[in-house]
Amino acid sequence: MANIFFISDTHFGHAGILSFKKEDGSPLRHFASVQEMDQHTIDRWNSVVRPQDHVYHLGDVAMKKSCLETISRCNGHLRLVRGNHDIFPTKEYLKFFDEIYGVRVLDGMIFTHIPIHPESLGRFKANVHGHTHGSPYGKFGPRYIHVSVEAVDYVPVSLEDLKLRLSE
Repeated sequence: MANIFFISDTHFGHAGILSFKKEDGSPLRHFASVQEMDQHTIDRWNSVVRPQDHVYHLGDVAMKKSCLETISRCNGHLRLVRGNHDIFPTKEYLKFFDEIYGVRVLDGMIFTHIPIHPESLGRFKANVHGHTHGSPYGKFGPRYIHVSVEAVDYVPVSLEDLKLRLSE
């Protein structure tokens, strides 16, 4: 049986992100090069995701079109919820992703790139999101689950783990 996973903000090939800082001034990503960052992300991803699994990437795959193909080295059947940096024509993403969404709703949770406004959370159990990079889990409240690579130690989070977090 296939599992379902979620992750966001891989930023493949994005050299500039290596100079980004957290609110406390420490580096957002601790890598010496883009190649090291990309390989670490791929290795961590493939450590849990099998080829038959499904992965929802919640946006910001790569900053340059030439770096989109890096995602092809990641296991799973891929689906994209577009982020603010996913600006290339849809046909470019369809080379690597089976489906593309603006948002996705599964098991009573809403999956987005940017966290939704609390007044919009309404009937949803949770908002699983990316975009905020180094922000801690639950920064916006207990119904928000942050899955940017930095927040999940570069390992995609399973749907079962998300359900468990919500039940705690």
